[in-house]
Amino acid sequence: MIGAAKQEAGVASAAKLPLRVAASGFASSPAIVYRALTGGLPADALIDDDHAFDRHVLASILSAAMAEPGPINARCGLGADDFVALVTSFFPHISVLLSVLASGEPDVDEEAAMVRDLLLAHRSTPGEVGRWLATMVARRAMEPDHLWEDLGLRDRTELTRLLMRHFGPLARDNTRNMRWKRFFYRKLCEDDGMVMCSAPVCSQCNDFAECFGDESGESRMAGRRRALELSAARVS
Repeated sequence: MIGAAKQEAGVASAAKLPLRVAASGFASSPAIVYRALTGGLPADALIDDDHAFDRHVLASILSAAMAEPGPINARCGLGADDFVALVTSFFPHISVLLSVLASGEPDVDEEAAMVRDLLLAHRSTPGEVGRWLATMVARRAMEPDHLWEDLGLRDRTELTRLLMRHFGPLARDNTRNMRWKRFFYRKLCEDDGMVMCSAPVCSQCNDFAECFGDESGESRMAGRRRALELSAARVS
């Protein structure tokens, strides 16, 4: 019996190997991942209703995270069980392929946990999606670019819509259109009774541009697609 159990385990591991290889094969291109998840390109995404918008957001985050090293669930901040539940709910046609790239529980980052708890305290939608997004947004906020870029979104307006939909009370407090990462940390400081800035008003602060500067630009997926097209043009 023990020998048979070991043999079955070996077969299961061997069966997972081709799936892991296949999953890793398309993980280097966010646009390819997004298309595999949704059936279309990010530029063509139709997000008129809330469910379609949520699916677009989740696909964008997964696509951005999958292009980076390490287990995809860790790059999103999700535990393996939550990750599997997410992809099974929104992308069942590719859930098995994606699930093999998830691995255990991600390390707990204290800073990300603080942002996650801030978002959770201001949830405005029921169900699991808001909880998943609180964790995913907080984890991706630890990356170096503008938050909408770290999430793989097309522009800042999509991030604002995401936050207004799922974390409305918090998003509505950003009355001066502060950059979202800076706004999160300002709220955390206020909640702890601290002041983030030394200047009495924002307009007199030397770091004004850091908090309120322009956040426009080319999305990550568009930039990578353009780079690939330029590379192909040079070869031809």
